[in-house]
Amino acid sequence: MQFWPRVRAIREYPKVRSWLQGKDAKLLGFAGYKAGMTHLLVTDNNPNSLTKNTDIFCPVTVVECPPLKTVSIRFYKKTIDGLKLVTEILSDNPDKELSRKILLRKKSKEKAKEDAKDFDEIRIVVHTQPKLTGIGKKKPEVFEIPVGGDREQQSKYAMEKLGKEISVEEIFHEGQKIDIHAVTKGRGFQGPVKRFGVHLRSHKSEKSVRNPGSLGAWRGQGHMMYRVAHAGKMGYHTRTEYSKRIMKIGKKAEEINVKGGFLRYGVIKNPYLLIRGSVAGSQKRMVRLTAGIRAKGALQEAPQIVYTSIESKQGN
Repeated sequence: MQFWPRVRAIREYPKVRSWLQGKDAKLLGFAGYKAGMTHLLVTDNNPNSLTKNTDIFCPVTVVECPPLKTVSIRFYKKTIDGLKLVTEILSDNPDKELSRKILLRKKSKEKAKEDAKDFDEIRIVVHTQPKLTGIGKKKPEVFEIPVGGDREQQSKYAMEKLGKEISVEEIFHEGQKIDIHAVTKGRGFQGPVKRFGVHLRSHKSEKSVRNPGSLGAWRGQGHMMYRVAHAGKMGYHTRTEYSKRIMKIGKKAEEINVKGGFLRYGVIKNPYLLIRGSVAGSQKRMVRLTAGIRAKGALQEAPQIVYTSIESKQGN
């Protein structure tokens, strides 16, 4: 009952439902591809930690972040029914791979600029560039990201970035806390013990040990209640993890590529993030990164990295 409705995701990459409004004129989020995990030896710089100023091991997830490219600028007006699209200014030089995802239409840019005078919010439509990675994929993901700052700053920043690439170094910095939006691994058809964590019944129980036992006190409604733990498809849900710390933003792939490459992913070829702890989803899956909406207190500096493990993950 923690997540309701507990439904599977419609698509492989998630939708962000809330944004932390920033004062600087820049994108409020980014995206990358999950590569795998490794570990660091860092000097703990948390002043409230019991291990402060000592070297500790830290598990990290490697997220490859090739530059995003802007497709268009969308101008929105706030109404009682939510945001309403006023107009859209399209890029003059879209990538040819973009035609694999959407239908590229033509629209007068001058007419769009005339309509873009009365607006409340600007969002930039961007697409990923999986062709720059080694995951064997060309079809990009397309989504929109809001822009921080006031109206004039948003408009100026959006027009400067139209049709250009945006790197992850422009959006985040080391030590910052971010939120991870991702679609979890699909586990397939699973029983109630693994799916809901119900207790095993006594070995003397009739018929089954791994069944929920009672089907509920009230069954007069003519169907089985959804609260009863039954077998079914598990995983592939859209989930958000809050306040994950960026340990490092790296540009040199040789500093993080493990021997033999990451399992089920390969080697890193683009700028990358090292995010403390685990990240939802499988390898090669796109995850969306936003500024931490629950991050409290002053931003801490990233800890000093003493050692980065690049040993083989093949299990040899």
